[in-house]
Amino acid sequence: MNYVLDVEQTVSDKAAFARLFDHTLLKADATPAQVEALCREAAAYGFASVCVNSSYAALVSKLLAGTGVATCCVVGFPLGAMSASAKALETEEAVANGAGEIDMVIHLGMLKYGWPEAVREDIAAVVGAAGPAIVKVIIETCYLNEEEKISACRLAQEAGAHYVKTSTGFGSGGATVEDIALMRRCVGDTMGVKASGGIRDLDTAIAMLRAGASRIGASATVAIMEQYMERMG
Repeated sequence: MNYVLDVEQTVSDKAAFARLFDHTLLKADATPAQVEALCREAAAYGFASVCVNSSYAALVSKLLAGTGVATCCVVGFPLGAMSASAKALETEEAVANGAGEIDMVIHLGMLKYGWPEAVREDIAAVVGAAGPAIVKVIIETCYLNEEEKISACRLAQEAGAHYVKTSTGFGSGGATVEDIALMRRCVGDTMGVKASGGIRDLDTAIAMLRAGASRIGASATVAIMEQYMERMG
């Protein structure tokens, strides 16, 4: 898989641009009706995935069947502080219910305390439970210093994950161009980098891609695509 984009070429192609987005709804009060609407939007625009809490995996995978849009579920969300076995079990159930992508949250406390082996094992448990599903590792950059960000990226790489991801969107900050560039330098072309958290307009999305992102998670995805069509036609 090519994780490093030709950004200008991709942005010039409406379908290719749309395929960079995980159309996201992770609020605690999200209803089945809202999730159904999310799926209709994702199918209409041709987004990469619909990203939801794992309880909605079966509903989303049923609604997206035949559309080419993947079902993405968050695991250990939003704090990441539960056991690795609990994350693995949630992953197994989500995949059994149709999830093709898993966005997991690392155990930040263990990372900051200096227990890299525990963090690596935490990620590896989810990677093992996911089987063929893509695993993205949310490192929650707003709580980490540069050294910790680098360590988190390397641990995700060593554990066999496919992407590193900036944020849950529920922390004290979201994606930044600087963090995306750092994460891309850390993983090179061997992993994807997902920008998520606070991306609400077209210019911000494109800036993330130019910094090295290969996927974008947003709840404002439709608004971004509307801006794209107004500007690009």
